[in-house]
Amino acid sequence: MDPLANLSPLALAYVGDAVYELLVRAHLVGRGPAKPEQLHREALKYVRATAQARLVPALEEYLTSAEKDILRRGRNARPGHLPRTAAPAEYHSSTALECLLGYLYLKGDLTRVEELAQLIFKLAKHDD
Repeated sequence: MDPLANLSPLALAYVGDAVYELLVRAHLVGRGPAKPEQLHREALKYVRATAQARLVPALEEYLTSAEKDILRRGRNARPGHLPRTAAPAEYHSSTALECLLGYLYLKGDLTRVEELAQLIFKLAKHDD
């Protein structure tokens, strides 16, 4: 049995939030020199719940059935509060993405995390 199956989707999303933030920061720094405030503004375009939520439908076609199950668990998780900056559906979709990234990271599948990150950045570029 998968030991990560016992973790709550919100715990996985908690880790996934940090993983996603780090992936975004590394991606932005890798694009070349920029001032910290410019990097921060650019990072917000990726990490906002609304931005993450827009990526999920396009990303789903590239996921395995097991990854789609993790995504579903994250989407169905009910946090104690919802932010005012995003609609509930957007927040649930962004939580789903973070849940998936947290799961893959804790599972040690960093190759898959990187594959999804590259796909996310490609999809986000077309979303601009």
